[in-house]
Amino acid sequence: MLARTRSRRTDRAATDLLELSSMSDDDGTPVRLRDALDAVPAYVPGRPLATPTGMRAYKLSSNENPYPPLPSVLKVIRDAAGSVNRYPDMAVTALTDRLAEALAVDPSCIATGTGSVGVLGQVIQAACDPEDEVVFAWRSFEAYPIVTALAGARAVMVPVDEQGRHRLGAMADAVTDRTKVVLVCSPNNPTGPAVGQGELDAFLARVPERVLVVVDEAYLEFVTSPDRLDALALWHKYPNVVVLRTFSKAYGLAGLRVGYAVAHPVVATALRKTAVPFGVNTIAQAAAVASLDAEDELVVRVKDIVAERDRVAAALRAQGWQIPTADGNFVWLPVGERSADLVAAFEAAGLAVRAYGTDGVRVTIGEHKANDLLIEVAGRWHAAG
Repeated sequence: MLARTRSRRTDRAATDLLELSSMSDDDGTPVRLRDALDAVPAYVPGRPLATPTGMRAYKLSSNENPYPPLPSVLKVIRDAAGSVNRYPDMAVTALTDRLAEALAVDPSCIATGTGSVGVLGQVIQAACDPEDEVVFAWRSFEAYPIVTALAGARAVMVPVDEQGRHRLGAMADAVTDRTKVVLVCSPNNPTGPAVGQGELDAFLARVPERVLVVVDEAYLEFVTSPDRLDALALWHKYPNVVVLRTFSKAYGLAGLRVGYAVAHPVVATALRKTAVPFGVNTIAQAAAVASLDAEDELVVRVKDIVAERDRVAAALRAQGWQIPTADGNFVWLPVGERSADLVAAFEAAGLAVRAYGTDGVRVTIGEHKANDLLIEVAGRWHAAG
């Protein structure tokens, strides 16, 4: 009942792909697809919630920005739509130059793609041959094992600690001669904590320079920790660091799919080679540039989301919840085997949230009323359990 037709079709398409990948001659078909597809888990998007009778539903399952684009950005989007009969600029020149200016780096160090997950795929394609290893924390961003498996590489998952934090020492210990890439998600999605500057610096000092270390900062703008990571400073210091960012979260352009990497020129060139041609479309590029130009207005919105996040986290802790540090635009409820029960409780109240197996439930910070309802439902559930 709760899944919409489009979601069912998406899930079925993913299932069909996995089934096709395992077909053999014994299945009566001549089709032979890559064996690596057998190891590819399906990406599960956050689903919208069918509105319960008599109440409003809120989608808090996808870490989206609850605010629409700024009026100035919407105008640019409308104007850019008039030229969609033409191919976009394959070099993404305007955005590349604008990012280089904003970040004080050479344009040769910028590589763009279809969201940060698209650029992540470019990184893995550029770096990994079959049977190479990619090290990352777990649980972390669910696309990591997917892009790794698609390259035929092997995922080396290092469990996060009890506070949902990266165990960087253990991750350094996991690096072998086969390791090509290490992924560091900061803040970590879905558990929440960010990595500190000092600990990442110490980690990088242990990792061989031949190994790419990708610092995935999709939620960078929401971090308020005193030891806030300056990944660009570490990029300047270490030749093997790649910084990954997106316009989907703080900038509110999730539907346009545009992200970028800051990498040293040789690596950035490789990322441009592995990019989908014309992947960043004309509207996405124009909206991203306009958003950078309107950053002062966007900072106000980010501060509002951060204030709501801190309000929600404080209320949950006051109810007795033991939640990790929340450095993104979401909170993590580590309820383990009871994850499905908690999701059902939220859904009954009109909140779509996201369960991660039997590890826990992630809830995005949304509108003020949605957050009030989040606190109310979580309080009832915790008191009852």
